[in-house]
Amino acid sequence: MKTYAIDAFGRDASSVVLGMMRIANMDNGEIETLVRGALDAGVNVLDHADIYGGERHRCEARFGEAVTLSPAEREHTIIQSKVGIRKGYFDFSAGHILSTVDESLEALRTDYLDVLLLHRPDTLVEPYEVAEAFDTLHAAGKVRHFGVSNHTPGQIELLRTAVRQPLAFNQVQLSLTHAPLFAQGVAANMTGLEQSVSRDNGLLEYSRLNKMTLQAWSPFQAGFFDGVFLGDRERFPALNAVLDELAEAHGVTPSGIAVAWITRHPANIQVVLGTTKASRVAEATAGSDVELSREEWYRLFTAAGHTLP
Repeated sequence: MKTYAIDAFGRDASSVVLGMMRIANMDNGEIETLVRGALDAGVNVLDHADIYGGERHRCEARFGEAVTLSPAEREHTIIQSKVGIRKGYFDFSAGHILSTVDESLEALRTDYLDVLLLHRPDTLVEPYEVAEAFDTLHAAGKVRHFGVSNHTPGQIELLRTAVRQPLAFNQVQLSLTHAPLFAQGVAANMTGLEQSVSRDNGLLEYSRLNKMTLQAWSPFQAGFFDGVFLGDRERFPALNAVLDELAEAHGVTPSGIAVAWITRHPANIQVVLGTTKASRVAEATAGSDVELSREEWYRLFTAAGHTLP
């Protein structure tokens, strides 16, 4: 599987990340099989959030109950979690960040998080409060690295006026059919074309310039939680035809090609899976090894409905 040398870690991280948001109702054996299968496939990043599972820390607790990592495995495994979403509002206050991390550590049964992400932008954020929380967590050894999720360049720069640690990650929605991150720049400055409207204020280029690793969530979702495009030949006939063709040509599955489309980009974007099946993790990791040509990449891009001017 393709790996990336991520400056924040000083070592390689897997291009595929195993998201743990759907494990709440799995039994211990199923969770362990999923995680062990991912680790065996070369995945070394596990993604959590305090809100996953329907009640706070539910999925983190299920993971902690089901999976015991040896000291060597724990040192090799990058565990990240998120904070900031509460019932009906967002909260980046220092008190909430600190208490949530303590609860996450207890649920996960670990002494530290490798990465903590601020989950959704809190428009009421006071950067000095975030800085206070991050300084406390870093000094105590509870969090080693920090980042954000679903943030724009301006929101990140605002945090950087106070936060001293590098904000090294940003997790954003990205898939073949939900790709404003790529599509807007391709058709910039074109009047009357919806695709040319900027929705993230140049986040792709900002991330590359600042060596900030992007992580793609919902890599198979058609849009904002409106179903997957894989196998949906009614809504996406052209895209699925090209996915099938390239999957056969490269000896992987269509989902593997959808992963390859993201990992082909020189920004070195990590793909966050939400599957509960180890076999699907294996399909994704195999796909990450596929190096699509420029022609193949753009064929997928246009088959997904994006415009090349």
